Amino acid sequence: MNPTWQTYLQSRNAVVEDGCVAHYGDAAAELKNTRAGAVLADLSHLGLIHFSGEDAEAFLQGQLSCDVRKITADAAQYGGYCSPKGRLLASFLMWRNNGGYTMQLPTTLHAAIQKRLSMFVLRAKVKVTDSSESYVRLGVAGSNAAALLERTLGAVPDTNLGVVQSEQGGILRLAPDRFEIVTTPEQAPVLWEKLNKDAKPVGAPCWDWLEIKAGVPVITPATQEQFVPQMANLEAIGGVSFQKGCYPGQEIVARTQYLGKLKRRMFLAHIQSATPIMAGDELFSADMAEQSSGMVVNAAPSPDGGFDLLAVLQMSSVEAGSVHWKALGGPVLEILPLPYTLK
Repeated sequence: MNPTWQTYLQSRNAVVEDGCVAHYGDAAAELKNTRAGAVLADLSHLGLIHFSGEDAEAFLQGQLSCDVRKITADAAQYGGYCSPKGRLLASFLMWRNNGGYTMQLPTTLHAAIQKRLSMFVLRAKVKVTDSSESYVRLGVAGSNAAALLERTLGAVPDTNLGVVQSEQGGILRLAPDRFEIVTTPEQAPVLWEKLNKDAKPVGAPCWDWLEIKAGVPVITPATQEQFVPQMANLEAIGGVSFQKGCYPGQEIVARTQYLGKLKRRMFLAHIQSATPIMAGDELFSADMAEQSSGMVVNAAPSPDGGFDLLAVLQMSSVEAGSVHWKALGGPVLEILPLPYTLK
């Protein structure tokens, strides 16, 4: 987190833990506000890697699961970075800025992914840099979020993953009622004061909950190399292109798609538990006996109590009946509808 920006947020009652805004004094109330009204979140728990140079597009096209050519000044994309075995090392959101490409992913993976991608630049004319502290990202969500941003910044993108530029920063539309603003540390306090008149500040866990409800998988250290992209529904949100050329793991990803061998999918679920649910926790069902039938991808406290989560599960286990957290006798997952259709 940019130190100047952190100082500002702390002057506004932010409780910052490990470079992330945990809450503003009442985490439970913030979570209820996230479901009921307009909210404003700092997104410094997500790091930024910037790719510049005349070979940046070709380099990224050969490394990532998405079609980088479709990332324009007006359109962002989700994507994945895979191991040679086709397993996700990272998931990300990517957009164009400053003549290059910016990849946004959790700070817990940021340094390792930047280092790994840099290893493959070789003689390509590509510069890979950490731009996390150069920009402040603000998340704005709620039924009136679009109207609020129009009043504050003048325009918003018309379509999901659309991008528009204003004098105060770029605006990405993540969903009909959810946006991300990319601005400078100098502009951020001005924007915060304007937005805070109509949107209540919330901590990072509230934004995580919104991502979960949107069915957007976020790979973390606990889940690296656990899933091919389709297991995490990445193709359902536009994060996989089956028409582009080769990238690490592409053959396995394509084979999974065209031979119909996918047995696991990501589901949205709720667990009524007072004990925190964590990414990487294993899930069990009677049809699989003692063998794990799935894994938690992401989890966050729910406004209704307990936890909402994304979990990659054996599809046959979901069809067969109850799936349990950590053991066959553990709390049962209540499967909820995803906001998109799986083919």
